[in-house]
Amino acid sequence: MRPLVTLSVRRAAVLRDGEHGVLSGGELSRQVVATGAKFGTGVARQPRTRVIAIGAAIVALIAGAGTYALTRGGGSTPSNAPISPGVTLPGPFRVLSMTPAPGARRADGSDPVQVTFSAPVAAGSPRPSLTPSVPGTWQSAGDVLTFTPAVPFSQSTRVTVTVPRGVRSARGSLLARPMTAQFTTRPFSSLALADLLGQLGYLPGSWQEPKLGMIASRYAWSESGLAGGLHLAYHPPPGSLTLDQGYPASLAGLWQPGTYNMVLRGAVMAFQSQHRMTINGNVDTALWSALVKARSAGQNNVNGYTYAVTSKASPETLTIWHNGAKVMHTLANTGIPSAPTVDGTFPVYERFVNTIMSGTNPDGSHYSDPVQYVSYFNSASSRAWAASNCRTTRPRRPTRTSPTAAS
Repeated sequence: MRPLVTLSVRRAAVLRDGEHGVLSGGELSRQVVATGAKFGTGVARQPRTRVIAIGAAIVALIAGAGTYALTRGGGSTPSNAPISPGVTLPGPFRVLSMTPAPGARRADGSDPVQVTFSAPVAAGSPRPSLTPSVPGTWQSAGDVLTFTPAVPFSQSTRVTVTVPRGVRSARGSLLARPMTAQFTTRPFSSLALADLLGQLGYLPGSWQEPKLGMIASRYAWSESGLAGGLHLAYHPPPGSLTLDQGYPASLAGLWQPGTYNMVLRGAVMAFQSQHRMTINGNVDTALWSALVKARSAGQNNVNGYTYAVTSKASPETLTIWHNGAKVMHTLANTGIPSAPTVDGTFPVYERFVNTIMSGTNPDGSHYSDPVQYVSYFNSASSRAWAASNCRTTRPRRPTRTSPTAAS
């Protein structure tokens, strides 16, 4: 909740119908806003012009960055004057604004939700409802009702705020009409995701945080559980990945800080595999909850990190790195020329030591062949290779196919 700020201005200004005063550079300028029955509207239409003597009247100023109150006084306002809890504006009792703003598309899901009225709200008035609901508390302070979530809203979630008709002002006026507005929370931070996966050992290197950030992060996980984890999902401490020595440059090129890159996607799928979740790479509340629990329980990655590069140049080869060391270079089979495997980098989502590969050839004939050491990626694409030293663990890490050998 942003506090009310007491301002002292000695100028006079005229606010016409449907206008709000907005402080700019110490003077009072005018900003026309829409009127009506929706959230975010200005003062209801008045049939006359209102002349306000600043410093001698009470005016509520609603600005995008917060709520400002001009307090009554014959001269300048003392710096230690108490902050006004709200004032009564002319016209029917109504909703003036909401924070986050109605229609906002990248709201912080851990921030409070505020509804500002045209007059102080009566004690015992019904509180607005939030859909979806999260644990938290409503508080009333003058003309503002504030909801502080105990557990943040999830990412990319449309939240509906409904103010019921039964809300009354402190003077007994009934809300003119119920109000409904929506806002959407922003996605969780990719930096926060990298922070967690790095601490759990799912990245191809070490995750570094400033000392203060590490202390704050660990405190939040241990003391706040899921609530602290989701809060850090919106407000992660700074950090960076230091890649282990020994991996090829092609892997380093996949790491793009601040984005949900292929390295992070592979790490998410590896975590989902080890924790018996659906392996789809989706970053949702269920994944965050599992990550927080794993971090609290010290359930680190037990399979290490594997990166594979396949070359389709003749002869076709496969090179595998595990935990920063090259562990294999062998012949491979990438498919037939009439149905080539697409180039690119993909997380491996399934691996088999022995299996039957079956399907339809380009000429319409069918095949069903026993194969060994198969890795599936990019939907139904796969790799098979003969490998006497191949690891049989399932870390689900990125595999890269290219027309020529990786540099």
